Amino acid sequence: MFQGVAKEGMLDRMAIGLSGLCLVHCIASAVFVAFLAAGGSFLLDPIFHEVGMSIAVVLAVFGLGRGILRHGYMMPASVGGLGLGVMLASLAIGHENGGTFYSILGVLIVALGHDLNRRAII
Repeated sequence: MFQGVAKEGMLDRMAIGLSGLCLVHCIASAVFVAFLAAGGSFLLDPIFHEVGMSIAVVLAVFGLGRGILRHGYMMPASVGGLGLGVMLASLAIGHENGGTFYSILGVLIVALGHDLNRRAII
């Protein structure tokens, strides 16, 4: 079952979707913090970010790793890895010091890596 999903590029599409959800989360958190302090505290809870980052890493390892084995190109995995690194750094920086900007940047870079991977498989 898993191989059929991976062959269709589904992992990369799921990872791109997760990147989109992360992007919406980052923007929504900033809006809620600015306008509704009580609602923003839930979205800024560290467990929310840790779980999301864990899911992103798992999808990246399987999706991008499978792509390397299938098409042999390292570029998509390298781009995706760079994006994951930027996302991890944003967690260390924190929201107060511009971490939201780096989160959004990292998400976009990871999504690009998965899109490159998906296109190389086709």
